[in-house]
Formats: sequence, structure tokens, C-alpha cells
Amino acid sequence: MVSGSKKWTPMAAAKLDPIDLKILDAIQRDGRITKLALADKVGLSPTPCWMRLRKLEKAGIVSGYHASIAMRAVAPVATVLMEVTLASHRQADFDRFERVIRDIPEIVACWSVGGGVDYMLKVMARDIDAYQRLVDALLEREIGIDRYFTYIVTKTVKDETVVPVADLLPLQA
Repeated sequence: MVSGSKKWTPMAAAKLDPIDLKILDAIQRDGRITKLALADKVGLSPTPCWMRLRKLEKAGIVSGYHASIAMRAVAPVATVLMEVTLASHRQADFDRFERVIRDIPEIVACWSVGGGVDYMLKVMARDIDAYQRLVDALLEREIGIDRYFTYIVTKTVKDETVVPVADLLPLQA
């Protein structure tokens, strides 16, 4: 993991040029790409390309490298989306809930959301019974859950890990 992530500012986006965007796209698609292959892919010589990559890492724009695991090739797994609404909405309630959730490995993603619920969670469990035992344990811990709704993923249609960085940047006036 690369440390020192920084908060986004309009200046951060303005400093990304087309070569930086090519570097970001390439390393998202292949985190193990060699220095030479990356340089070739973005049209730079190896040293300037590597310096740009290091600059992107230091700025916190590249926050880490990982491998994608095809979990279903390893073992059967149930993917469950869970909506959670807390009983109380004080900052301490949110903090307590988030602190507990961070320490549960089966909860692979958690988002605080606006709208009718407080959180959306992505849970990967051995099976539905294991998921329900996890929920029961959460309720026993009394971390403020008022209501929860469960959605079983029956088919993954799309699960991208590549972020379209260039498409998400603010338009230049």
C-alpha cells in the first residue's frame, strides 16, 4: 500500500496531464506492468515515466496495488448487499458503528449514504447461513442498528475495478 493519501483539490486534477492519465489507466489494468512496458505504453522513456509514477504515488493519487481474486474459483461464496439504518443519528453512533464494521473481514465494503438508509454494505460470506450468523452477531453487539435489509446477489453483471479517471475529471472551461 502506498501511504500518505491526500485530500482532492481542484489543483490536483489540474496537474494531471494526458500522460499521467495514461499511466493511471495502464496501472489499473495491470498493476504488475514492468517499468519498460509502462513507459512504452504511455510514450515516455523509462526514467521520466517512473518518476511520474512515483509522483502520483507520493501525491496519494495511486493509493495501492492489489490482485483481483476470482473468489468463486476458490470456494463457493454468497455475496450480499445490506442496507442499514441506525436507531440514533449522533456522531458517536456513526463512529461506533463504523469502528465495529471496519474490523469484520466478511464486510468487504461499507458506504455511508444519503437517502432512506444510513449505510450500504457488501458482505461476502461462505453461505447465507454464515451471513445470517454475522448479522445476528452484529445485532447482539448493540451497535445501534435499527433496521436492515438484505439483498442476495444472484448474478454479477458488472464489477469493474478500473476507474475511468479521465472521464470523471471536471471539464475545463
